[in-house]
Amino acid sequence: MDPRCPTRQLLDRIGTKWTSMAVKVLAEEAPGELRFAELRRRVPGISQKMLSVTLQSLVRDGLVGRRVEPTVPPAVHYRLTALGLSLEDPLSALRAWAEAHMPEIDRNHQLADESPLD
Repeated sequence: MDPRCPTRQLLDRIGTKWTSMAVKVLAEEAPGELRFAELRRRVPGISQKMLSVTLQSLVRDGLVGRRVEPTVPPAVHYRLTALGLSLEDPLSALRAWAEAHMPEIDRNHQLADESPLD
């Protein structure tokens, strides 16, 4: 695939588990917002650094909006934009496909591990 291919470019940006999970959590809250700490609590296993990097990328791509309250310390809120909300359906379909097919993929993986290499 050509590096300029829109599909490749999109998958390079949103093809991580953290991006998918952040979009899912924010979609569940839509049209509302979540503060950083609450978002982190709802994304099991993500580090503060990784959530920060993920959110920065999503904001830069216009998928997530960021609002800062001028308090001490600043309260930062995140929400999906209309563009981000439009991504939830395709990601939801991918999650459903994974849930339906991962047992079969895991079985195939196990069989391949048990078979001698050709």
